[in-house]
Amino acid sequence: MNIVKLIQGSPEWHAHRAKYRNASETAAVMGASPWLTPLALWELRTGRRQPEVNAAMARGTALEPRARDHYERLTGAVMQPLVLVDGEYSASLDGMSFDGSLAVEIKVPVKGKASTLWRQVGSGEVPEHYGWQIEHQLMVCGARSAHLFVYDGDTDSGLIHEVKPQPERWEAIRTAWDIFMDHVFKDTPPPLADKDKVQRQDETWRLAAAEFMLRRQEADIATQRLDAARERLVGLVQHPSEVGAGVSVTRFWKTGSVNYKAVPQLRGVDLEPYRSAGRFETRVSVG
Repeated sequence: MNIVKLIQGSPEWHAHRAKYRNASETAAVMGASPWLTPLALWELRTGRRQPEVNAAMARGTALEPRARDHYERLTGAVMQPLVLVDGEYSASLDGMSFDGSLAVEIKVPVKGKASTLWRQVGSGEVPEHYGWQIEHQLMVCGARSAHLFVYDGDTDSGLIHEVKPQPERWEAIRTAWDIFMDHVFKDTPPPLADKDKVQRQDETWRLAAAEFMLRRQEADIATQRLDAARERLVGLVQHPSEVGAGVSVTRFWKTGSVNYKAVPQLRGVDLEPYRSAGRFETRVSVG
């Protein structure tokens, strides 16, 4: 393990990451990331896609020093942000103790205590994608344990979950990275995941898409005409219920729906057990 003197987030740090197998990318390589598929990571690594920083990421970066300070007050441990390298593998740690025995990974979810992450960690669960990231970090840094620290920036409170190294998982990380980097070196895309979007440019697709766009425009025009005809009928009504020429117009009271998020008694209640069974649907959209 070697310490690389880099400021995390700097241009030099980004250049460093382009050369190594990074802990924050391991979940994507393992096919476990909710946000990044292996194909999307391959596009980033080969310059076909540009990295994006969304509001949630920017917020987490901005609050990280405050979160680390709070973590240090809770644990009494002094943690130093470090960029470490072990062979081809790199890990940018949010903090490591001076004796090298403990690492910390800080997460600052936008929804704080109302987030799924807060609920999971509070119940002793580490999400799979964060588990792979932390395992990679432990593989590189050699610490005896790591803490996943979830920080609520609004109330200045946090949760700590200890993660012990599992060396038996390290071979899976190395194998997955070997396969992924082979795709990078050969400039061939990895297999598609369900979340990937395939770009179609063939003539059959183009003709079908053009047909859909035309019929969609016709349907929009027909809908506008139908709404106008309906409004004309409604404007002629003088009684709650009128009928004639095969058309009836009835005015009635409809009770509003319940805004369950506004019910105080339901705040913090896990409603997932009450959700009905899911189903596959197909959506065709323009744009």
